[in-house]
Amino acid sequence: MSDVNEPRETLDWSTYGDAARELAAQVVAGGFRPDVMLSIARGGLVVAASLAYALSVKSCFVLNVEYYTDVDERLPAPEVLPPVLDLDEAAGARVLIVDDVADTGHTLQLVRELCADRVAETRIAVLYEKPASVVTCDYVWRHTDRWIEFPWSSAPPLVSERSVPWLGRPAAG
Repeated sequence: MSDVNEPRETLDWSTYGDAARELAAQVVAGGFRPDVMLSIARGGLVVAASLAYALSVKSCFVLNVEYYTDVDERLPAPEVLPPVLDLDEAAGARVLIVDDVADTGHTLQLVRELCADRVAETRIAVLYEKPASVVTCDYVWRHTDRWIEFPWSSAPPLVSERSVPWLGRPAAG
């Protein structure tokens, strides 16, 4: 578990804009031309939207995966949440899987495995990759071993925890 006094990597909105553009430039430089942007919600939503605009990709899919429940607290394994994406709609497509961070890499590994026999090709883009990740990402803006404060999740929520009726339990943080 992380000590709250440990140094953290802080990404502000201004730096994020440059980071997203640099990440998109890596994809272009690598010669990959995705047909579909597959965002891992929630952390990958903002990043995927930025990359979709920069790479002129109009087909954007979202897969809801829950793993982290708090700082350094997670479920035993990542869980795909409803509504479940029909990946058969992307048959034959080149898919860029996007998330904010490859921390353990387990979520990215799950999503890559879900795509494996359903699409033509997958690559992974993240802002940050940590040394402990079980997945080596294709496109990474920065490597770090610190806890990351993202601009979209650094302030506390404006509402209390909400329930997820179709799961029959409260939603995790």
